[in-house]
Amino acid sequence: MDAKEFLKALNNIVEEKKIKKEEVIEAMKLALTTAYKKNYKSKTNVRVDIDEETGEIKVISYLVVVDDYIDSTYEIDDDGNEIEIAPAINPDAQILLEDAKEIVPDIKVGETIEKEVTPKDFGRVAAGAAKQVITQKIREAEKNSIIADFADKKDEMLVGILAMEDARNYYVDLGRTRGILPKSEMIPGEVVKMGSSIKVYVTKVEANTKGPLILLSRCHYGFVKRLFESEIPEVNDGTIIIHGVAREPGIRSKVAVSSTDPNVDALGSCIGAKGVRIANILKELNGEKIDLVLYDDDPAEYIKNALAPAKNAIVNILDPLKKEALAIVDDENLSLAIGKKGTNVKLASKLTKYKIDVKTLKQVTEEGNNNEN
Repeated sequence: MDAKEFLKALNNIVEEKKIKKEEVIEAMKLALTTAYKKNYKSKTNVRVDIDEETGEIKVISYLVVVDDYIDSTYEIDDDGNEIEIAPAINPDAQILLEDAKEIVPDIKVGETIEKEVTPKDFGRVAAGAAKQVITQKIREAEKNSIIADFADKKDEMLVGILAMEDARNYYVDLGRTRGILPKSEMIPGEVVKMGSSIKVYVTKVEANTKGPLILLSRCHYGFVKRLFESEIPEVNDGTIIIHGVAREPGIRSKVAVSSTDPNVDALGSCIGAKGVRIANILKELNGEKIDLVLYDDDPAEYIKNALAPAKNAIVNILDPLKKEALAIVDDENLSLAIGKKGTNVKLASKLTKYKIDVKTLKQVTEEGNNNEN
């Protein structure tokens, strides 16, 4: 590789991959210095100079001017071992001041005596090093670019293509890279096909040695929230506020909403004409049930709404600091309030951030009588 070829390759890669020219030059200098020392068994101080205008490469050997040669300095560690803390001066890399003055009369300690030692066949070494550095820089640039593209995608919903799978994960093609969708983060019971489009929620974006790591989920409660934003314009524009989402993936979600416009019905807008809006969300969730809960600043009213489909609950806030509440329901609504395996009351508690105890009036009365006795 001659100077013109190197310069052309360098400029092309800088332009195409948007890599900083200075970074490539510095990496080239380091690679060529290492290559020179390895190929030509050099013990002296060496640096490589690259002319950014012409592309010419020179290898410079230099000796540092010192007062005197000294032996290595050691100290003893706690285990009684000798540890070198200052290496001996290397005659191959340094020169005494008195000897240096014979070459350069006014030279001073700390300055250098330099000599070009570029081998005739160094172009071959440079070509190999250039190829290696450029390949590495391309990978780094692409990795950094992808990370930059996805850095702000955490907690967002993306649409990708199911590209492949293994025993534990699906791999979703997101365009410039692939995200990992663990099978444990799929909605229970759903069946997917390779090559099909899939909506996913981004739970993690970070850089590692192999490139960006993007973790995905369809079980996260945030997935439900993003579905509401995509299907319901009033949520996306802020007319309807989502105050919280509690979810048992594949079974039921509770979504608390309110309207900032008195003329807009929060629940009705989420359901949509003939239930079209909510139907689209339910379809994406593989039939998972959704309870729309009207948010209220009054905790008792909010808890009452959150216990739906149970009706006519009477809610007493037992301890607002500990966030404990008692919900009293009639016999007909007890099973609805608690839900199958306690799912309904558990989700209501998650949504309202209150520990909710559900009892019938008969149970409360009996407990009261027992306490009096």
